[in-house]
Amino acid sequence: MTPAAEALTVAQNPTSTLPDELQLPWRHLQEVSTRLRQVIRGKDDVIEAVLIALLAEGSVLLEDVPGVGKTTLAKSVSRLIDLEYQRIQCTPDLLPADILGGPIYLQSKGEFEFRPGPVFCNLLVADEVNRASPRTQSALLEAMAESQVTIDGERYDLKHPFMVIATQNPAGFEGTFPLPESQLDRFLFRLSMDYPDTESEIDLLLDQSEAEPVAALQPVMQADELTLLQTWVRQIRTDRKVAAYVVALATATRQDSRLRVGCSPRGSKMLMRASQARAVLMGRDFVLPDDVQQLGTAVLAHRVSTRHGTATSNESRQIVASIVDQVPVPV
Repeated sequence: MTPAAEALTVAQNPTSTLPDELQLPWRHLQEVSTRLRQVIRGKDDVIEAVLIALLAEGSVLLEDVPGVGKTTLAKSVSRLIDLEYQRIQCTPDLLPADILGGPIYLQSKGEFEFRPGPVFCNLLVADEVNRASPRTQSALLEAMAESQVTIDGERYDLKHPFMVIATQNPAGFEGTFPLPESQLDRFLFRLSMDYPDTESEIDLLLDQSEAEPVAALQPVMQADELTLLQTWVRQIRTDRKVAAYVVALATATRQDSRLRVGCSPRGSKMLMRASQARAVLMGRDFVLPDDVQQLGTAVLAHRVSTRHGTATSNESRQIVASIVDQVPVPV
């Protein structure tokens, strides 16, 4: 069974071995998954990855051309889980303060007051992040990694849960500042939505001919239910053989002659966390080697560098996918 088919089966026939206190939040999450598939047609794998990232408290980088549904996906998630949503359009003249906020002088009080920026939300969409200057990119990604910002010596915690869905144009588009490898490593997944298949695009046109489907979405899950599931992800049982499999995949990337830089220990930790999150999404309280195998390429491909240093994301993905296929899966 393919990962998308497995997720669809779980969503349609929800059964879970999770503790009783998690059963209702988990069923609500399955309802979120089902309704997302009704809005975003033919992209079950991307929907699954975004929900896994939510559970793992990670962020997602969507690399694709405009108009394939990246912002619609983020809006739909925020509506269905009742999350506070903010969107920023990245441009070369965007400043860190435009994202983080800053002190505003109040003439009536004769003092400065901190005015929070759009990053103080639950779900932040950063459109065309590679059009922002490196300074602004760094400010956003540091906030994303640390869940806090420091302005004028004062520390401000971000809201919880918090997730960033950043989009970027493919390499080669005019006026872009490519994200450096150290900042790409902050994202749990680097995904591509790609164009929908013919039937899905026809359905999309017919469904949206009368009304915008996102506007009709109502919350089916609360933020505190998501927080409860996120807390449980860290407690999911993982056999030592599964952990050894994660390390074997990371080691294989470090030893592959096609790669200049392999996966760091942070990448191993992120793959483990994503696998635990996938187990929760599938209704299990334990991790299977299949969880690691299915997520290996999506988690590791943007954390490696090729020998010649000019490879596209597709080339890196193909190399890592071949490594995942070659490393023996524990039984």
